[in-house]
Amino acid sequence: MQSFAAEPMLGHYDVVIVGGAIMGSSTAWFLSRAPGLRVLVLERDPSYAQAGTTHTNSCIRQQFSTALNIQISQFTASFVQNLRAEMGGDPAVPDLKIQNFGYMYLSDSPGFSAILRANQAVQLANGAATRLLTPDQIKAEYPFYAVDDLDLGSINTRDEGYFDGSTLFDCFRRQARVAGVEYVAGDVVGLTLAPAGDRVVSVTLASGRVVGCDWLVNAAGPRGAAVAALAGISLPVEPRKRHTWVIRAERPLDRPLPLTIDPSGVHVREVGGGTYMVGGHADHDPAVGFDDFATDHALWADKIWPAIATRIPAFEAVKVQAEWVGHYDYNTLDQNAVTGPHPMVANFLFLNGFSGHGLQQSPAMGRATAEWIRHGSYQTLDLSAFHYDRVTAGERVVEGAII
Repeated sequence: MQSFAAEPMLGHYDVVIVGGAIMGSSTAWFLSRAPGLRVLVLERDPSYAQAGTTHTNSCIRQQFSTALNIQISQFTASFVQNLRAEMGGDPAVPDLKIQNFGYMYLSDSPGFSAILRANQAVQLANGAATRLLTPDQIKAEYPFYAVDDLDLGSINTRDEGYFDGSTLFDCFRRQARVAGVEYVAGDVVGLTLAPAGDRVVSVTLASGRVVGCDWLVNAAGPRGAAVAALAGISLPVEPRKRHTWVIRAERPLDRPLPLTIDPSGVHVREVGGGTYMVGGHADHDPAVGFDDFATDHALWADKIWPAIATRIPAFEAVKVQAEWVGHYDYNTLDQNAVTGPHPMVANFLFLNGFSGHGLQQSPAMGRATAEWIRHGSYQTLDLSAFHYDRVTAGERVVEGAII
């Protein structure tokens, strides 16, 4: 991996991106396709040790309730599976594939079943291949589930499952740097606005260095609200803990396990070779400190393991091989992305609040942000529904398929 520079080479850039993980690097790569733009990425932790991108479960789904979220994932599916061609045929870019084990949403109530049926109608209308299954049909296709308490299941096994998200991130970052994007290890501690308060004119680093900019992109993940606050902007995003365990089953399942969302909220998916990835969070789910990655050891025994062992009895005998805690950049308004320009500070662009959808949405978000900078409007997917205006208006974009 190329080392990060300690200081920017220039005093002024066309675009400064705060945050160099997958969202910032996707934007940097799409911007790098336009010759002549001077782009600076500022990353406070070049090791990415605690970045959400590092802790991702690398999943992708089309089972959303809004057409826009479905279309965003469809673009990612196409982009990922044509990555080398998208990146100009570079032989250094690997071929990536989606492991199409799908997501299996399980409902134990008529109310949630009605939501799954409504979601499927939207998904089918937008080209997804979602199927609804009765408990007997679930049992016939996946005999390892306990289904006696279930009312309905929803699954899509086309362009839905998981992929190598770390490789996608690495390609975005490496290819952007090859194209001339500058990556600097630096923590942004100040933003200076023009006298009229309508533009960011410079960023100040912890080193004291001041760098001018024409555009400022906030891709700071769970720290996005802190960056926005430097410009006097309130952003309803906070870090929340999400726990992951990798387990080995004494009796591996006889077929691949979809990413299963149990009614308890716990989810588990195939990894391969008799190992599985489990995720969840405590019932009390507050905001936490930016540096709080402490593991709640009781959570596994009290909630997570009982949930997966009840749903999949073969998981009564498992061994935890690894565990970690990551942070969602959780949008408290509606758990959907905040994108586009601030209505008053017009060159301040948001890429925040993905609430667990960031990796699978990063290609479309980077492309859209680059379009806005280069053209002043979206050229492909219209992301205006996710703009900051809805935050000030208190208008939620309701997504009925949040995990």
